[in-house]
Amino acid sequence: MKKKADIGLIGLAVMGENLVLNMESKGFTVAVFNRTVEKVDRFLNGRGSGKNFIGTHTLEELVESLERPRKVMMLVKAGKPVDDFIEKLIPLLAPGDIIIDGGNSHFPDTIRRTKYVESKGLLYIGTGVSGGEEGALAGPSLMPGGSREAWPYVKDIFQKISAKVEDGTPCADWVGDNGAGHFVKMVHNGIEYGDMQLISEAYFIMKKLLGMTADEMHEVFAEWNKGELDSYLIGITADIMAFKDKDGEPLVEKILDAAGQKGTGKWTGIAALDEGVPLTLIVESVFARALSAQKEERVAASKELPGPQPAFEGDKKAFIEELRTALYASKIISYAQGYTLMRDAARTYDWDLDFGRIAQLWRGGCIIRSAFLDKIYEAYRNNPNLPNLILDPYFKSIVEGAQASWRKVVSVSLDNGLPVPSMAAALTYFDGYRTGRLPANLLQAQRDYFGAHTYERIDRPRGEFFHTNWTGHGGDTASTTYNA
Repeated sequence: MKKKADIGLIGLAVMGENLVLNMESKGFTVAVFNRTVEKVDRFLNGRGSGKNFIGTHTLEELVESLERPRKVMMLVKAGKPVDDFIEKLIPLLAPGDIIIDGGNSHFPDTIRRTKYVESKGLLYIGTGVSGGEEGALAGPSLMPGGSREAWPYVKDIFQKISAKVEDGTPCADWVGDNGAGHFVKMVHNGIEYGDMQLISEAYFIMKKLLGMTADEMHEVFAEWNKGELDSYLIGITADIMAFKDKDGEPLVEKILDAAGQKGTGKWTGIAALDEGVPLTLIVESVFARALSAQKEERVAASKELPGPQPAFEGDKKAFIEELRTALYASKIISYAQGYTLMRDAARTYDWDLDFGRIAQLWRGGCIIRSAFLDKIYEAYRNNPNLPNLILDPYFKSIVEGAQASWRKVVSVSLDNGLPVPSMAAALTYFDGYRTGRLPANLLQAQRDYFGAHTYERIDRPRGEFFHTNWTGHGGDTASTTYNA
């Protein structure tokens, strides 16, 4: 074993253990540390036994065991623990050494930390890591950003441990400066929220409207996973539908319908509001989880608020195909909104994001991996300045062709009292985006009427603002024009 380690890792929870085992399997020597030092000994005597690990019981030992420039990766809880470890590491490191945050940190924190760590003569990387426990061990998707000068020193490690697409391209590449990596991971998680909610809505329609059993739904999801919807989430949904509890009944139907969340979907929605980007599908997916958490209230309301009883009439097989089409079209909208958010944020924070390459980073290892991402890669390779994903010829043809089925699935669901917030939000966004004149003219008139907020006119150049004295006694003074 080498006397010095290639990289050090702080945090031996399941993700940390799996990631260092992945690194070691690719030929790297890894120094490990955990705040509860017993975990270090347990790991070295268990899963890490006989492998190229250096166990350390103090941060001083960890830093001393590393080759220069030293690379210290943290996989600890986001927030204060990250800042605490940074403060403890800075006095132990030398100029040019690299601190890496591999947790789910909020991107503004990464922007702040990059600036702070660089001011101390060190380099900083905030990297998104997607793929869960399995991905950490077998090959995750990695989205690093921060101090650009640090990338050459960690590139070999990151790309060797990452997942690979079919041609061997690694699902790990430099994303951009300061918080870019964690921002892209945040959007990834927001899209993940959307995908999961859309699939759940399709399941609910099949169960409540079509009266299908879990085994029948397993067959449908398994079949969908062979075509355009081929993805990790569709695949595991097929598995979930087939899984039986000890009594032989479907386990999924015994799970409480109250969803949890860790905050990244909420962060994505807040970022969209800050940028003024209509991230309607993803935000509805976040709110759907919030509504599900109100379990007791919903149960009580279900006894007080009557609605239609779902009843389907027609060709069930044909409707399932229409449901597949609606799900695929809605999924396209989810990604279109996510990419629009990344585009606008890149302008705000001066990030040079490669949107096609980001699709490749998500093609393997991560939770939202799917064959569909190859089409996004091609779309941005053909037109790096594509204003919206649904204007790409391939995606344009899909959503245009899906309209009849999409509208039927949403309208039938609503007629039967089934909540489909994300699928309906996707369709409404599509209709809003393709409408050349929206009713916002009335909205602007209302704002000017009660607040003198001014408006622009269609018969005058953009940028000229007008105020009308609507009542005859409101005066001619206008409010300052601004957008918030």
